Amino acid sequence: MAEATTRAKIQRFGSYLSGMIMPNIGAFIAWGLITALFIPDGWTPNEKLATLVGPMITYLLPLLIGFTGGRLVYDFRGGVLGAIATMGVIVGAEIPMFLGAMIMGPLAGFAMKLIDGGFQHRIRPGFEMLYNNFSAGILGAFLAGISVYFVGPLVNSLTNALASGVEVIVSMGLLPLASIIIEPAKILFLNNAINHGILSPLGVEQAASAGKSILFLLESNPGPGLGVLLAFSVFGKGISKSSAPGAAIIQFLGGIHEIYFPYVLMKPMLLLAVIAGGMSGVFTLTLFNAGLVATPSPGSIFALMALTPPGNYPGVILGVTIAAAVSFAISSVVLKTSKVEEGEDLAAAANRMQEMKGKKSDATGYLTPQPAAGVIGDTSERNLASDNTQAVQAAPIKSAHEIKKVVFACDAGMGSSAMGASLLRNKFKKAQIDIPVSNTAINQLPADADVVVTHKDLTDRAKAKLPQAEHISVENFMNSPEYDKLAQRLKEQGE
Repeated sequence: MAEATTRAKIQRFGSYLSGMIMPNIGAFIAWGLITALFIPDGWTPNEKLATLVGPMITYLLPLLIGFTGGRLVYDFRGGVLGAIATMGVIVGAEIPMFLGAMIMGPLAGFAMKLIDGGFQHRIRPGFEMLYNNFSAGILGAFLAGISVYFVGPLVNSLTNALASGVEVIVSMGLLPLASIIIEPAKILFLNNAINHGILSPLGVEQAASAGKSILFLLESNPGPGLGVLLAFSVFGKGISKSSAPGAAIIQFLGGIHEIYFPYVLMKPMLLLAVIAGGMSGVFTLTLFNAGLVATPSPGSIFALMALTPPGNYPGVILGVTIAAAVSFAISSVVLKTSKVEEGEDLAAAANRMQEMKGKKSDATGYLTPQPAAGVIGDTSERNLASDNTQAVQAAPIKSAHEIKKVVFACDAGMGSSAMGASLLRNKFKKAQIDIPVSNTAINQLPADADVVVTHKDLTDRAKAKLPQAEHISVENFMNSPEYDKLAQRLKEQGE
């Protein structure tokens, strides 16, 4: 019980870290591409455009993280305070302040929330703007000053110590051993805490000085998972064998790594395969001195290739290929020498994975049998599917002319909600319904959303944030009959 509680706390911590990093991944990738293209050793050196590299990593990226962290705690007011406090740690340090931004952003937002909670209700009518502006300004100035003199130097020393430790590990050739921790941690959904809390900030600092970092590849390498899925494609049985090829495409090309976790949980001995695959991949990357210029997200082979600097393609490609080959070889031995029951084992493993994650994993909708959704117009099938998915719709139910925007929301607003939004957009297109469908993080739901689609575990949070919207709750984003029901309803009302 204590172990589960500790894991849940680490997962929540990792989820919060990813909530600060993931919305800004586009900015990290933009910086990485500018670095790869325009620095003197880049693909197309350009002295003027290369001047963007330094200011972006010193100011833009930490300020974005600080703003996002503050906004997570206390909306835009917290975000502004987070950015002000982050500016203090930037000035107070000599290196990019990603860790400092991840500390001061949420802290500043929380401080503003506390002060408003104690004083805002005491302000007399007519003085609200005066209080709002000056309270934020005074607190921001105080936090910025504290950050310059205390937080910045402290985080600077901590980051340097961590970076020195990583350099020692690399110089001693021990970096492949990190896979012993990282690969099992991915299966336990602790990867966000490791990747976004440690590897990404250190990797960005390395990339700023060396133009690349191997740390970006330790967790995101799709090779170990691909090897497991290919082995199931050849030596698996029943559902595990038939679903593995499609899962391999989603994992390797789409970058959704969690889709291979149930296969490993079904045969825990496969942990040896992903660990060995990860170690061999890291060893190969170290041997070729390969790295990326920024964090690849999601961990797709396309993202890896886009962020590979000149001269590093052989090392990165071999690092992925060898990791997949070693993982495939060991997985094949495990599968051939053990008995695998057909059908139900994969579903049971998917359920265990979801229990460890602490919520429904939408990627597993691909792995487990789902009730047929029924085509638009097939009322009986849609009703049956609706009963099986236990979808919940809360009043008000809006008519077609009232719905101007449909929003999918998940924890980070990236993977599962993006897949669900894409599926519904396609159904709307086929039904000739001209209503925009987007996706976002649950903490950033827009106030003008008319219909909000969430997993059932997140619906209460969404209702609390937007009580006036229509809320649709689904079991998984990848395969829900509620999409057909919504499309059918809007099509009929629009005719």
